[in-house]
Amino acid sequence: MEESPEELQEGHLVSLNSPPNRFGRPKNDGEVSPNLFVANCGPAVGLSHDDIASVFCKFGELNGVYGADESGTRVIVSYSDLGSAQAAMMALHGQPCSELGGRSLYIRYSVLQPNPQDQVKDLVPISMTASDLNIPGIYLVHDFVSAKEEEDLLQAVDSRPWNCLAKRRVQHYGYEFCYDIRNVNTKRCLGELPSFLSPTLERISSCPAFKNADSIVLDQLTVNEYPPGVGLSPHIDTHSAFEDLIFSLSLAGPCIMEFRRYEDGAQLPRVASSTVTKVESPEDGSNFIRKAIYLPPRSLLLISGEARYAWHHYIPHHKIDKVNGRVIRRASRRVSFTLRKVRTGLCKCEYPQYCDSRK
Repeated sequence: MEESPEELQEGHLVSLNSPPNRFGRPKNDGEVSPNLFVANCGPAVGLSHDDIASVFCKFGELNGVYGADESGTRVIVSYSDLGSAQAAMMALHGQPCSELGGRSLYIRYSVLQPNPQDQVKDLVPISMTASDLNIPGIYLVHDFVSAKEEEDLLQAVDSRPWNCLAKRRVQHYGYEFCYDIRNVNTKRCLGELPSFLSPTLERISSCPAFKNADSIVLDQLTVNEYPPGVGLSPHIDTHSAFEDLIFSLSLAGPCIMEFRRYEDGAQLPRVASSTVTKVESPEDGSNFIRKAIYLPPRSLLLISGEARYAWHHYIPHHKIDKVNGRVIRRASRRVSFTLRKVRTGLCKCEYPQYCDSRK
């Protein structure tokens, strides 16, 4: 049974070589595209994709022919250029095709619509340096480790066991970070930090860009592995758990880190004892200052002072980031080394509204 033009439906590009992407009708009448949605042909009616390609390739170079959905009677024909698609549309739409069993083909233009998880938002300018970000206590050093050192660090952690969380893998050294209480158990030391980290620790202590780094002995390391699309929810690291300086070394892949400072004291999120401060306000940006910075691979970020105690930081859950007009797809993995000093006394910071030690 042949389908009429009114029966053309939206579809998904199905290919053995690529993940599904949604195709749909153009938003504007008269909009054209190098992709054609072709109904009344396909494997379910005895026409292979190769059969269909042999007809449509006469009009220009094809990217491919793909199943538009699971019916087996509708396909997407994708051309490398618009002119070829227009020529095929003019020649074949509504006409019996002798090379395809005499079937009449019903064709319309189709537009690729990215999956929601791949759509890029550019709601805040992305700073490339700490000075551009202009948050007190933020420092960023590019290429803090070399490509060879990056490779060695990744090999070192990959040779050790990972702990699997819901969406990422982690390793803990020195002290384990307990996610149920969002704190560390200071009575249970896991030992000294691993020897493969020694060159990095020495470089941190001697780096002139980091104030007071030479006077602190970092004793806790959390290694996080993030697959594409996985980030971190907005939070402030628990005041009572760690001292002032928090370092984050990015390896293998880049990301955007965003920071939020709430403007209205009445809108500040509540702080639960021994927990990371969580955002409880709507995600409309109406009650907080929002800034963001790009963290390239091999860079080292220091969060201290005001940035550490009063600004929420988080990593958006994106597969694609938009950096000042440039689209950057996240790598197959990003590994971060977060280095901290476990606090042994009460926090005496200047931000009691965020501090669990004052509650």
